[in-house]
Amino acid sequence: MDFSSKVRDIIDFPKPGIVFKDITPLLQDPCAFQTAIDMIADRHVSEKIDAIVAVESRGFIIGSALAYKLGCSLVVARKAGKLPYENIGVKYMLEYGEDELQIHVDALLPGQKVLIADDLLATGGTIEATAKLVEKLGANVVEAVFLIELLGLGGRSRIADVPCFSLMQFSV
Repeated sequence: MDFSSKVRDIIDFPKPGIVFKDITPLLQDPCAFQTAIDMIADRHVSEKIDAIVAVESRGFIIGSALAYKLGCSLVVARKAGKLPYENIGVKYMLEYGEDELQIHVDALLPGQKVLIADDLLATGGTIEATAKLVEKLGANVVEAVFLIELLGLGGRSRIADVPCFSLMQFSV
């Protein structure tokens, strides 16, 4: 399936000079969305994945579908101040400043096998922070999975110790 035909470019969003990769056309096509999730999940169906850690916010869409398909728990990695229970956080650098991701302190157990799920890999900062959260709780990142990878932004090299899989790759 040509997944790239289901991704729409939005010019100058969220700010001038950015070409936003909009996955909503893929999500609106039941066959494309199901096939995308199946292709990612099939990579891990033979191993026991304990949890999907989904990154705010579009990662929640991908992560919840994967958790359902793989029969494992869903853990949400959210921006600071969004979780209601005791949590741990990791700060990370963005192109334009600093941000923080958090997860609940009881979200993962030591030794659990985890997939990190997000819609897109760009510079890798968010995934690097998410992997650190997983490691802080003693769990193990098996792989980070994405619908889209933007080549040329250094994301994969920034998280070189985390195996990655993406359905689509685009040049920047």
